[in-house]
Amino acid sequence: SVMACGMDGKVLAAGSRCQNVLKCLAVSETCQGQGFLNIIMAKLISNAHTQGYSHLFLFTKPVYTDIFKELGFYSIINTGKIEFMENIPGGIHAYLEEEQAKCPPMTDGICAGAIVMNANPFTLGHLHLIEQARKSCDRLHVFVLSEDTPPFPAADRLALVRENCCGLPQVYVHGGSEYLISHTTFPDYFMKDKHAAFTANGELDLLLFSVYFKEAFHISKRFVGEEPFCPVTRAYNLQMREILPSHGIQVCVLPRYAVQGVPVSATRVRQHYFQRDLDSIAPLVPEPTFNYLKRRMNL
Repeated sequence: SVMACGMDGKVLAAGSRCQNVLKCLAVSETCQGQGFLNIIMAKLISNAHTQGYSHLFLFTKPVYTDIFKELGFYSIINTGKIEFMENIPGGIHAYLEEEQAKCPPMTDGICAGAIVMNANPFTLGHLHLIEQARKSCDRLHVFVLSEDTPPFPAADRLALVRENCCGLPQVYVHGGSEYLISHTTFPDYFMKDKHAAFTANGELDLLLFSVYFKEAFHISKRFVGEEPFCPVTRAYNLQMREILPSHGIQVCVLPRYAVQGVPVSATRVRQHYFQRDLDSIAPLVPEPTFNYLKRRMNL
């Protein structure tokens, strides 16, 4: 976090950063137009660069878009309520073109589907979802969220998804999906109604997927597992079913994989991991994930 204070100690301007996302940017009404935002942004960007973050994102209200454009940010998408921006012109197009190049060209008649996952860590539930989805399309794209979510780093999560999917035909795993917005990345601080913030988050994420990812990969189906446990994920899945069909994307909800009648979840695996209970983890994950968790436990 960075703050600018007056002689009396009152905060005149402030801003913060979480990894490569700038947030909580504010300038006192009495100090607006005096260059305080430029100072805050310069310090945040400089600090981000020293920690290895050069590609930066920010969320703002559309009314402030032009201000941040003057500070070197470019619009990715505008929902009418939220503006999502980055500091690299055409960054999203470069990302999509790079990922497209890893797949064979699309031809007429091919049905392409998609799954977006955190895979924290990759379980038999994820594998089952991928295998079942693949039966309903000719080509399946699996997008892995790129943010570091404890306890497993993004690079490890992506590597596990790739290792577990390497033998599946016409399944393409894509990492670095910083443009798919998680609920932990989205800053809801500037929306007083938290339910409205959740809704805005989902709208932004799903619009981004519909405008950019659908067109780049010719996606006509998005697959998701049933969600019996997490109300947040369940609400997002409902929102997905309301929004994506209007953009020509069919939402396919598949039954969750269960062990002894209990749906497998990454949350359950993490609980056993923190308890160092490998015996309980074994029936829930594929072998590469089991070996990874075993190494992490130094067992």
